[in-house]
Amino acid sequence: MLQDLLKAADGSDPVDVPSFVSGSWGGEGPPLDRTGPYLRRTVSRAPTATAAELDHALTRARGYAPQIASLAPAARAEILETASRTATAHRDRLARLLALELGKPLKDSRTEIDRVASTLAVCAAEARRIDGENLPSAGWPTGIGNTALTYRAPAGVALAITPFNAPANLLAHKLGASFAAGNTTLVKAPPQAPAASAAVIALLLDSGLPHQAVQLLHGGGETGAALCAADEVDVISFTGSAATGNAVARAAGAKRLALELGGNAATIVCEDADPSHAAAVCARTGYSNSGQSCISVQRVYVHRANYPAFLDAFTAAVDALVVGDPFDDTTDVGSMVDEVAAERVVEWSKEAARLGATVVRGGTRDGATAAPTIVADPPRTASVVVHEVFGALVAVMPYDDFDAVLDECNASRYGLQAGLFTHDITRIVTAWRRLEVGGLIVNGSSNFRLDHVPFGGVKDSGFGREAPRWLIDDYTVVKTLVLRGLSPWGDLRELPKETP
Repeated sequence: MLQDLLKAADGSDPVDVPSFVSGSWGGEGPPLDRTGPYLRRTVSRAPTATAAELDHALTRARGYAPQIASLAPAARAEILETASRTATAHRDRLARLLALELGKPLKDSRTEIDRVASTLAVCAAEARRIDGENLPSAGWPTGIGNTALTYRAPAGVALAITPFNAPANLLAHKLGASFAAGNTTLVKAPPQAPAASAAVIALLLDSGLPHQAVQLLHGGGETGAALCAADEVDVISFTGSAATGNAVARAAGAKRLALELGGNAATIVCEDADPSHAAAVCARTGYSNSGQSCISVQRVYVHRANYPAFLDAFTAAVDALVVGDPFDDTTDVGSMVDEVAAERVVEWSKEAARLGATVVRGGTRDGATAAPTIVADPPRTASVVVHEVFGALVAVMPYDDFDAVLDECNASRYGLQAGLFTHDITRIVTAWRRLEVGGLIVNGSSNFRLDHVPFGGVKDSGFGREAPRWLIDDYTVVKTLVLRGLSPWGDLRELPKETP
């Protein structure tokens, strides 16, 4: 199937993307067409899962769970390592699928596939690390003479709901970690990237993943809600908007959840920072993937002493970005996911201008391609400051007091990640302590991530941490064994008295 998908992406006809249920590729539901945002034509087509297919997949998943759990961690790790190499071998053609369905520039798409390979390798390493504990039960009087052991057991059936903005790598995180933990996984692919999602699953299957380990279903919100509510599902990992995350939680009920939701990321540039360097970093990371990342640079607070120099350097760096054809190797900024998303950038920049801000660059679009937009000094009530734009727009604002700017950053309902440019260790530790975020990037923008480091947020940015080691905690349950009357620790309450 992987070769079929890759070959079809080279042509001009839509890529037919089947579901994968019970070990077979197929699907009988009504077709769901994906319009490529740059090409403005149907680029892929997937069958919407029917109620019967959902029931069948859920029933099979429950039966598959004990089979996958019986695979030794070393066996899981070897499959994941093979898949990592397979992803690298098909890097360029997989990247083309991302460019086709999402308008993501090839240079960004290749980077995403590199991360897929890295993520799968990390998942393999974490599979080998799964362990348990010999607990110090004899340390308390009630435990004397007993032994207590634990190990991390697979949760059973996992549901992975992936977003459109990084569909390949986030699927690698969710599915890779779930399989490393010993689960079977139901995947609900994003409607905007069915072919890219199917390709990741196909490369895993080609690498030796047992068909019992995964099933792929296509559809929209109704499909996701039905899967979330299913009794057969034990744990759900979801990445997407805060509103959809709330819907997932309501539908799931009393299930284990890992939710990575929205963001409105802030980056602070202090007076001791190099404004030109900070500007170059923020320009590069504020418009990559057209700003469609929950940690993309959206709010930049620059100390007033550096504000003019930063804004000039930032504008020059943005002017140097190449906007246009995602299939051109020189393109930096491609299309957004659709025209509705691009129009949000236009409307929010207009609103900011009405409120007194200066739109230094952009504020326009060509179809789904939003021009990189710079909004200077918007009021703190503007949508570009308050809400998540998830698009090619960066707001730049001056500040005077470090404590006050930390409060401004925290005023957001989101708290995923922040950036801080400074060499002052006191400011670094103060920001780490006071900023209400899951991660702080020092001398970098908010938009930086290592796939083997915990990633997640607070407040409306969700809970749980999305990196293989920490996801495995969510995908496993601690099982305890108590051995009564057996202890390697010693079982005497006191030494027998000896006659002198």
